[in-house]
Amino acid sequence: MLIDAHCHVWRIGKNDHEWPTPDLSAIHRDFGLDDLRAAGGPDGVVLVQSQPSERDTAWLLELAAADPLALGVVGWTDLAAPDAPAKVLALARDPKLKGLRPMLQDLASDWILDPALGPAIAAMVEAGLAFDALVRPRHLSSLLAFVRRWPELRVVIDHGGKPAIGEGRLDPWRGDIAALAAEQGVHCKLSGLLTEAGEAATIEAVAPYVAHLLDVFGPERLMWGSDWPVLNLAGDYASWREMGEAWVPPAGRAALFGETARRFYRL
Repeated sequence: MLIDAHCHVWRIGKNDHEWPTPDLSAIHRDFGLDDLRAAGGPDGVVLVQSQPSERDTAWLLELAAADPLALGVVGWTDLAAPDAPAKVLALARDPKLKGLRPMLQDLASDWILDPALGPAIAAMVEAGLAFDALVRPRHLSSLLAFVRRWPELRVVIDHGGKPAIGEGRLDPWRGDIAALAAEQGVHCKLSGLLTEAGEAATIEAVAPYVAHLLDVFGPERLMWGSDWPVLNLAGDYASWREMGEAWVPPAGRAALFGETARRFYRL
């Protein structure tokens, strides 16, 4: 069973839509689960928020309740808000809500260490929710401190921490990712890397970064995700899946393409 650990759906102009913007013409249209099926999609998906919006999260949960393809949802709420703990616990009552994702990539590198977030993170731990870390390399050292502060929180790094593949730079990302992987509760998604490669979106350009992720996490803590339909900016669903199969030995494919996500998200 192929579980895609990272997919998006959206409706342009609805559910507090902010992105994608019109300049991204390849993905500036509505995308739903039937579109994913038509793209040759998986047996099950984790839907991940694309807008910093509670309305968007509510819509994703409605979709997941109505369509068995959606095994779980990673949503959004303002973790810094005074009422965040109550909202976290209320969201967690929906059985399809598996995690939350603040959009850290657009925030200060040390935002995650703000003590004001403590009550909301404690509520996530209490509710058994996962934390999706949408980060860039500049956030990784703060994320390591955050992980050590909250050892009971299940954390997954989205898109391999967005290394600078287009610039051909491995460091300091390589060392920072290894330090995070040394924390045994941390997982990572093999997703979004073609997009980070930009014009150099080839299997050869991405391979050194994938090799490092496999080396430090192993398939047991690495999960494949398409990042569809953002993936359409750099490739297509079938080709990205084929790349994953080429990189991972047969013994690790069941974990990478389903079992890690099932276990981590408690699907």
